[in-house]
Amino acid sequence: MIRTRGLAYTHPGGPRLRFADVDVPTGGTLLLRGPSGSGKSTWLALASGLLTPHEGGIEVNGQSPGALRGGARDAWRGATVGLLPQRLHLSADLSVGQNLALAYLAAGQPVDRRAIDDVLRALGLDGLRDRRPHTLSGGQAQRVALARALLRRPAVLLADEPTASLDDAASERVLALLHHAVRQAGATLVLASHDARAVAAIARLGAPAMLDLAAPEAAA
Repeated sequence: MIRTRGLAYTHPGGPRLRFADVDVPTGGTLLLRGPSGSGKSTWLALASGLLTPHEGGIEVNGQSPGALRGGARDAWRGATVGLLPQRLHLSADLSVGQNLALAYLAAGQPVDRRAIDDVLRALGLDGLRDRRPHTLSGGQAQRVALARALLRRPAVLLADEPTASLDDAASERVLALLHHAVRQAGATLVLASHDARAVAAIARLGAPAMLDLAAPEAAA
């Protein structure tokens, strides 16, 4: 569940970004649409607690991330939110399996090998466990990042431009997998994209809530 009221944020030296109110039920989908610079990544950062609102508020799964401080916010994010960033941040020096294990190590938890095997199998990646990221196709690398985001069974999955570097066929496959994976987990999905293919594909897969963002006016 995600709920916002009067949400706004200002980057240093930039215009104030104001966002319309939204209510997304548990297991629902929110599609953030808008051009580059319209605030899609900022909205995702506010939802994950990486940024704190300057006005208004946002609740994610009943918690206001901005009300948490330091380690408590980090612990909440690790337990609640799965992040699929635009830049995948896969370590070139580690195998696919080792990249997934980092999700546990970063949270200070023991590595769950069975969970890693399960998520790789679910996303059709079990044959790639020992491969290095540079040997993967764009679609395969995106699926590895999705596996990492889903590994700890988050209540909310935030995906930032997941089809930006993919061709049409890979884009369709990744979006279908993303939609199926969050439905299986009962998670709430927020997908930010200016890619018309992604917008159309997600609309075909379900009936998402929409938040249309416009490029902000320059500060006076």
